[in-house]
Amino acid sequence: MGWFERLTRRERSAKKAKDRLRLVLIHDRTDLPPARLAALKDELIAVISRYVEIEPQAVEIQLSQDGREQYLVANIPLKSPGRRRS
Repeated sequence: MGWFERLTRRERSAKKAKDRLRLVLIHDRTDLPPARLAALKDELIAVISRYVEIEPQAVEIQLSQDGREQYLVANIPLKSPGRRRS
């Protein structure tokens, strides 16, 4: 393995570790345990699925922080832009 591959692999590992640490700190500051975040994700999927078709296995829910502000970020891929018929 060349020096460039080793360098980029270290950078990726460092970025992953930094992202994990940031996530742990955000969870700690929001006092939202992972189990509650998972429950929130399940409830969001259930509610949104009533109105539009989504890809439930591809839904991503994250907590992020910008300065002192904390955000709940949801990435919810839609199957189709139209509404479901009831």
